[in-house]
Amino acid sequence: MRTRRALCGLLLLGVMPLASALPAQSVATVIRVSSLIDGAGAQRGPSDVEVRDGRIVAVRDAVGALPTNAVELSGHTLLPGLIDTHVHLAWYVNAQDRLHTASDGESAQIQALNWAANAWATLRAGFTTVQSIGEPENKWLRKAITRRLIPGPRLLTSLGSLNERTGGGSPDSLRAAVRRFKAEGADVIKIFASASIRDGGAPTMTDAQLDAACGEARALGLRSIVHAHAAEAIARAVRARCTQVEHGVFADSTARAVMAMAGTYFDPQCGLVFRNYLDNRPRFDGIGNYNAAGFAAMERALPLAERGIRDAYAARGLKMVFGTDAVAGAHGRNADELVCRVRQGGQSAMAAITSATSLAAESMGLEREIGRIAPGYAADLIAVSGNPLDDIERLTRVTFVMKGGVIYRNDPRR
Repeated sequence: MRTRRALCGLLLLGVMPLASALPAQSVATVIRVSSLIDGAGAQRGPSDVEVRDGRIVAVRDAVGALPTNAVELSGHTLLPGLIDTHVHLAWYVNAQDRLHTASDGESAQIQALNWAANAWATLRAGFTTVQSIGEPENKWLRKAITRRLIPGPRLLTSLGSLNERTGGGSPDSLRAAVRRFKAEGADVIKIFASASIRDGGAPTMTDAQLDAACGEARALGLRSIVHAHAAEAIARAVRARCTQVEHGVFADSTARAVMAMAGTYFDPQCGLVFRNYLDNRPRFDGIGNYNAAGFAAMERALPLAERGIRDAYAARGLKMVFGTDAVAGAHGRNADELVCRVRQGGQSAMAAITSATSLAAESMGLEREIGRIAPGYAADLIAVSGNPLDDIERLTRVTFVMKGGVIYRNDPRR
């Protein structure tokens, strides 16, 4: 308990000076922009968005004199805050310029500051909601962000993960593990149903195991997110009525069709996570399966991943959401994945933006709260200079960030 208190205290004392956030006001604030993308596939011209008490209360054409309480962003496009459905905020690069592991001796204080730095970098980059899946540390980071002790995106987390060996691997032990995660406050259940891409990606969980894990999650009102590279692993997740499939580097047309038919959300990655590993190999090399064979497997996966985005985009009815799998070194560069999806994966800019706004919100069960610019929605808003539909790379240069009516960034000349 002392360690937990120390972590939260360090988050407050060490990071809050970075925030420079302006508090939400009970009086209305108007944001005037040259164009607006609503997150649901529509674009409009010069617009005023009125915000009060952390929510959008009106969206209208920009006409007449600028209100005295306005934020003027001429030449800019306003969008809903971006959503990344798969990150790892507790992963960071340590003082030796290596991936932090439990054996590197870094103190709890240093770890906490790095988590907070990742959260801040992600928010500044325009991602106002993320799903950080796999690490128990996210419980304390989520609490600090929720209490506004530190700046960071709205955070949903699994607090850990399940695999074929959890509790011995029996269906009953997997159900019990799901119940434990629920009791600890998990927002979602993370399940490994295939090996890592560095180990070949073959299926690892049986139908009975996935039925137990996803079925128990569903009974408890929780979503389930399944790591699955192989087509058969995907098929098993769909048969078990799991909510979302991650990665799917070896997905085929049959796997995509069964996901589309079942309404299963699909979160393939285009390139950010692989390029982050390959471009920064010395930071990871020699740790676990980050070895010569593992890096070679990721090299081979890159063209498959890019083609997979193209195939998923073309698959009729498939709900392809946006998630980066951002790990150490990639936090704050999440929008590079949107660039890859459009430039290498052939997705339209509007579809890519929708996948990271309203569709991502829907996959989280938050479709009535975030992901759109419309009256009643949370005032999670970002702006970029120019129009990202003409140049998707503009989303890597966010100039304005508001989350819940609080302005965290406003440098329109960037």
